[in-house]
Amino acid sequence: MTNMALGKANSSKAPEKHKVAVLGCTGIVGQQFIRMLDGHPFFETAALCSSRKSAGKKYRDAADWAISGRLPAAVENMEITEPEPDALARHGVGIVFSALPSETALNLERRMVKDGFFVFSNAGAHRMNASTPIVIPEVNPEHMSLAGIQASRGGGFIVTNSNCTTAGLVMALKPLMPFGLQSITVTTYQALSGAGRNGIAALSIVDNVVPFIRNEEEKMERETKKILGSLERDRIREAPVEINASCCRVPTRDGHLESVVVELKDDAGCEDVSRAFHGFSGLPQQLDLPSAPHKPVIVSGREDRPQPLLDRDAGFPDRVKGMAVTVGRIRKKGEKINFFLLVHNTIRGAAGTCILNAEMAVKTNLIQQSL
Repeated sequence: MTNMALGKANSSKAPEKHKVAVLGCTGIVGQQFIRMLDGHPFFETAALCSSRKSAGKKYRDAADWAISGRLPAAVENMEITEPEPDALARHGVGIVFSALPSETALNLERRMVKDGFFVFSNAGAHRMNASTPIVIPEVNPEHMSLAGIQASRGGGFIVTNSNCTTAGLVMALKPLMPFGLQSITVTTYQALSGAGRNGIAALSIVDNVVPFIRNEEEKMERETKKILGSLERDRIREAPVEINASCCRVPTRDGHLESVVVELKDDAGCEDVSRAFHGFSGLPQQLDLPSAPHKPVIVSGREDRPQPLLDRDAGFPDRVKGMAVTVGRIRKKGEKINFFLLVHNTIRGAAGTCILNAEMAVKTNLIQQSL
């Protein structure tokens, strides 16, 4: 199937494509995985997995395609299977992208790892495990070494991405870390797609804002501290920063807007912060990964931006639209910096970061295909 190695970036010619599976393929995040994997230079979708009620159906008959772009022809006639390791092995799959609900992912992803699969998960089931990294590749690529430690014990590994709102927040906080983060207050205005296709009743959200999303504030606070934390051998020491989150659901389709107030140790002005955002890039940009936007953080100079409708698909080139975070309305009041950010919740906040993590694992030889 596959084997594990740690090393420097592979500068040789592109390897033969790795065969991958998408678990939870019919949901919105599963559909984003399929869209972004279509024609991917590293990966070939070899298996689609969903619940028992969808197993045996052709993908086009089981999935109600609900995202931008056409259903890829390569998968429309693919038969959905149940997510069984033996079946995936028969398809030659070594890498698994998981869009499963957390309660399903908890045990199934463990089984996948035990059977030697490399799991890149959007589920929250394993994020806070000490041995499992939450990786946002531009922010904390060094945490990926925990995956190597997992694999060295036999089997595969799990690498998770963060909650969708956390993904945008840490992308904006990372460039500010040289100024010294002391406290963060964040208020989110989260799109309907973050609740899933049938996640909230129309009569509950039309003409309304719901100031409560179960467990969301706790996730943002815990995950941000872990992602911004320092790696110490086989453990992560959480960042000593105070985080206060308030989360709302609003009637927009895609794109989470966040109002952020940051208290910095250094006396940084708006121009300093803007330059830090403008100049920010990370390992994915250095490696020229297929799903890495040329500029991961885009600064808008417009007084009324970012906006979900106008900025959720930010990112260049075209294949990475939705992978850039847009920031704007940078202001200073007293010792605090205020700004808004916009993150596409099902792309950068979900499927896109998982795929970027897998690309980084391949390019840095964390995953090598056996000859």
